[in-house]
Amino acid sequence: MTAHLTTHVLDAATGLPAPEVRIALARLDEAGHVTPVAEGSTDADGRAALGPERLDDGAYTLTFSTGPYFAARGVETFYPAVIVTFTVSGEPHLHVPLLLSPFAYSTYRGS
Repeated sequence: MTAHLTTHVLDAATGLPAPEVRIALARLDEAGHVTPVAEGSTDADGRAALGPERLDDGAYTLTFSTGPYFAARGVETFYPAVIVTFTVSGEPHLHVPLLLSPFAYSTYRGS
């Protein structure tokens, strides 16, 4: 089975992949309630695949547990978690990377 969603976390402060970052994928309904879909961690190359082969259309969140990642490295961070909200609309595959530093982050729709 191939996961519908992949991600890659890069630690911009070190220029290296961010291994062992916990990630949770959840469905977000119209009332703002979240339903867990999948969980995982980035591998040694900072990559993870989450969820089933196909996600239903709708809104989702990816929660990156960045606090424990930085704490394990003795680095203070302003962001203990990064939550990215995005929409699925018939895509065969989604890639949602995270460029991370202790005091900033960015994300984009990858390919």
